[in-house]
Amino acid sequence: MPDIILASASAARLAVLRGAGVEPEVAVSGVDESGYQAATTAGLVAVLAEAKAAAVAATRDRGIVVGCDSMLDLDGQALGKPGSAAAARRRWREMAGRTGTLFTGHCVIDAATGRRAAATAGTAVRFGTPSAEEIDAYVASGEPLGAAGAFTIEGLGGWFVDGIDGDHGTVLGLSLPLLRRLLTSLGVSVPSLWTGRGMSPDRPPV
Repeated sequence: MPDIILASASAARLAVLRGAGVEPEVAVSGVDESGYQAATTAGLVAVLAEAKAAAVAATRDRGIVVGCDSMLDLDGQALGKPGSAAAARRRWREMAGRTGTLFTGHCVIDAATGRRAAATAGTAVRFGTPSAEEIDAYVASGEPLGAAGAFTIEGLGGWFVDGIDGDHGTVLGLSLPLLRRLLTSLGVSVPSLWTGRGMSPDRPPV
């Protein structure tokens, strides 16, 4: 079973992998995101995902490194983590009642060989129309400050998302179907990564 190294501090991405039977090592890349640019939101998350994966892979001589980055595209503007309560509140006033696209870039690198595969997925997110009081309460919770696009769907933010059109994993920050395709292209079988976590005791690995 190859070692999987998640180049991300995201609790949501870690939970997705654990729920899918993979127990990765976590190694935060330390990449300064402010130093990267791209013409589109999809392009930017792709560049950042590869930079994060490459930074961690450079410190290893073995293992499969998974790098990801997510941002919300609204009117062609790339929206990452708001970082402050004022910015989060302003974001929600702009997003309320509208639809944006959450893009997540994925990059997988075999640290032993340097081989890599990358792709980006996008999922449409239809936002509800929370009241001013609800927005204030959500921002006060602190949750949106560290989330791409200033929202989550698995936490308190789920109250204010009317629906999504696409893979929910993309919105969580890691698409399992896309990751499987990338791993397969590098010759890594997904079942070989399963540790049994997240699997029913009545359904052993086959």
